[in-house]
Amino acid sequence: MAAKHRGFFSSLGEAIAGFAVGVVYGRRKGFGAWLLGGFLRVLSWFFELLVRLRLWLYRHRLFRDTPLGCKVVVVGNLTVGGTGKTPVVLKMAQVLASRGRKVAILSRGYKGASDSWAKRFWRWLTQGSRPDPLVVSDGRSVLVGPDEAGDEPYMLARNLAALGVVIVVDRDRVEGGRFALRRFGVDTILLDDGLQYLPLRGQINLVLVDSHDPFGNGCLLPRGILREPVANLSRASYVFVTKSSGAPDPALVALIRRHNPTAEIIPCAHRARELIEVDGPGRLPLESLRGKRVAAFSGIATPERFEETLAAEGAVLVANRRFLDHHAFNDEDLDEVLEQALRAQAEMIVTTEKDAVRLLARFRPPMPLYYVRLEVEVLGEGDGFNAAVERICFGSTGPLR
Repeated sequence: MAAKHRGFFSSLGEAIAGFAVGVVYGRRKGFGAWLLGGFLRVLSWFFELLVRLRLWLYRHRLFRDTPLGCKVVVVGNLTVGGTGKTPVVLKMAQVLASRGRKVAILSRGYKGASDSWAKRFWRWLTQGSRPDPLVVSDGRSVLVGPDEAGDEPYMLARNLAALGVVIVVDRDRVEGGRFALRRFGVDTILLDDGLQYLPLRGQINLVLVDSHDPFGNGCLLPRGILREPVANLSRASYVFVTKSSGAPDPALVALIRRHNPTAEIIPCAHRARELIEVDGPGRLPLESLRGKRVAAFSGIATPERFEETLAAEGAVLVANRRFLDHHAFNDEDLDEVLEQALRAQAEMIVTTEKDAVRLLARFRPPMPLYYVRLEVEVLGEGDGFNAAVERICFGSTGPLR
């Protein structure tokens, strides 16, 4: 009975959260959406006030940031989710490692087993020692799973461990960076999703902007998707316009230039490269999707982009299930996905790479299960990602903030 109640409240909570997300992204209409939108807008005014105050305190050195004594590249965005940040961090780490740099990626993690406020308070109260940051990869092998590390750090570790890239998770990324320097002797740190992490001083701010939905409805959280005002594009050293299919929209370029006249604007595409079997050796070209009856599911911020990718490759989407971003799949979720796929007579089930790392090992559907591998490609006049990283990480940079 207790389990049944937990399941009910979990489903209710997800339904409420899903409705709120639909309001924020403009997917929900009607009186209820209007009422909730008005309430969230009031909250966003208070949030904006706090954001501006915090930035002012750091800018005027009333709060101090900490240098680490090595190259620190901050990769982040003004919005929550959906900019394709993880593939950019992955590609940048690959290029830096190929140049002989000893790279560490610092992440806060998400829904992983990190040091909570309660634990830190108890440690302060009892004068206990601080535990070491969580090492997801030591540059040789992956040491923990996605439940402990969080899905994105685990995904990065799985792709980068063989290249010597260290992945460290800690809410206090100043301590995480010091640990990476001390333990692994790194010389370059990528601060993953770190634009709003002001205590750690970076030399370069790389800001990602989604070409399809740059800033949502223009409101800050929780009414919109902005973490800080659009005017804070002024903090960017470089702006990557992600998920592009060509030159950026002139109106978007004009908006960026209004707030930042000097940052280089780099359009890049997130290309689907291949299908990879989940927990298996199989790899298929994307052409294999053409004419196939596909059941898709995802738990990402912008599922529309994933679904458009499948459709563009000729897949026939006969079933589709969307979960909230970073959703932790349980047996009931996966049973539902399989039931929909069987009912629709799907020939394969396809998800995203980020979702694939969160799948329970016991999910073995009686049909092929694949994820889509994405890669980043810089667009422009003969300029590739390698050359962009050369400029960003080995060239001169201006002051931040």
